[in-house]
Amino acid sequence: MKTFYPKDLTTQEFHGLLQGAVAPRPIAFASTIDKAGNVNLSPFSFFNLFSTNPAILIFSPSRRVRDNTTKHTLQNVLEVPEVVIHVVHFGMVEQMSLASSEYAKGVNEFDKAGFTQVQSNEVKPPRIKEAHVAFECKVNEVKSLGDSGGAGNLVICEVLVAHVNEAILDEMGLIDPRKLDAVARLGGNWYSRASGASLFQIPKPLRTLGLGIDQMPLEVKNSAILSGNNLGRLGNVESFPSEAEIAAFGQSAEIQEMRVRFQHDQDSLIDHLHLLAKEALDEDDVDRAWLILLQDNGL
Repeated sequence: MKTFYPKDLTTQEFHGLLQGAVAPRPIAFASTIDKAGNVNLSPFSFFNLFSTNPAILIFSPSRRVRDNTTKHTLQNVLEVPEVVIHVVHFGMVEQMSLASSEYAKGVNEFDKAGFTQVQSNEVKPPRIKEAHVAFECKVNEVKSLGDSGGAGNLVICEVLVAHVNEAILDEMGLIDPRKLDAVARLGGNWYSRASGASLFQIPKPLRTLGLGIDQMPLEVKNSAILSGNNLGRLGNVESFPSEAEIAAFGQSAEIQEMRVRFQHDQDSLIDHLHLLAKEALDEDDVDRAWLILLQDNGL
């Protein structure tokens, strides 16, 4: 493990390290307007959701590392404290990248990037017609984090109204991540796309408490075959199978054959049980995985 101290690196070097490690980051595609009515559109990956009631989004137009100048978006929200934040999807990512170019003040990136302006309901800045999701916000506060190049400026936004394309909703009226097709920022020129094999679900123990890895038999907890993710999934169960369930499962042909094959080699038996349990976990069958693992680990 290599260790880095900010004081030992240039701001640019540590900037690259932070952006490469804290990833993927959602992108706030922010539409703002100055007091003269000039529209600006720019993406920011220092962004996230911080509260639901009130609904608060925060993004940060940092001071430029190279020359310590500020961005038009920051100047605009200080003049007109309103913004429309759009979620970026894959179908618009190249246009979004084009809009990030440092055009002169007064240039409308909607036009440069080929987006369609739609009048907002509650705020002055327009929104992007092509975006799947747009949040009209008032800016409650802008908090400066410093005066040096690379210092952030937290733009604390309260959502007044949300616009969602019905085409990305599932049958329950919730946003389907497969249809949202969101993109996020990594380090350098890298992006990630939330689609296909990159999407997966993990059961969340909201109503029950998982037993935890610390309660597992040592042979399971210290397994050379089961990964940390495997153990985490196993530890999410509320209780172990009963002795009767373990005994009944042990009568299956698969387990009986394994016992005969490795009757003189306990280590190999445990390894093969763990391999079989890992297969069950890969199929999301946690109950079966525990029945397999406890064949030689009575509780």
